[in-house]
Amino acid sequence: FFSDEVIRKRLLIDGDGAGDDRRINLLVKSFIKWCNSGSQEEGYSQYQRMLSTLSQCEFSMGKTLLVYDMNLREMENYEKIYKDIENSIAAAHEKISECKKQILQAKRIRKNRQEYDALAKVIQQHPDRHETLKQLEALGKELQHLSHIKENVEDKLELRRKQFHVLLSTIHELQQTLENDEKLSEAEESQETQMETETKQ
Repeated sequence: FFSDEVIRKRLLIDGDGAGDDRRINLLVKSFIKWCNSGSQEEGYSQYQRMLSTLSQCEFSMGKTLLVYDMNLREMENYEKIYKDIENSIAAAHEKISECKKQILQAKRIRKNRQEYDALAKVIQQHPDRHETLKQLEALGKELQHLSHIKENVEDKLELRRKQFHVLLSTIHELQQTLENDEKLSEAEESQETQMETETKQ
């Protein structure tokens, strides 16, 4: 997760001789001095310097490989998280769509209830009050049941809206975390480069 600006700065630093490029140059110079060394003591000293430079190069290469492997694992992990979030969002959309269908059904039921109320008024005009009261009682229970259904549907819809809001908030927080990780990586690389420069000076 390196930006182009960070890569350009890294290349500029290495070009000035503060990174691996400088180590390789030192290794080549040490090898040339070792080949041209006059005494055995001087040759041994140059040989030790070459070994030290090689160790630094191997250490730097190993560290770079570890960072590369870590970044690959992080990318795989983030891709898995993104897929999980996308699946969750798709499931939330399906649930919201289902809730909308239930709301439409509740509206149709409410319309039917209004029609039932109109019919009940007509029935009340008939002389058989006992049967009419039974019908009204049944209609009242049905209306109460329909009211509970409507409340349940509205509660489900509100819950799905809250869940969808939580999903969006999670995506935003994940994006913020990725940006923070990128800034932290840039800061760590800058600090490492500065430490290497100070060590070699």
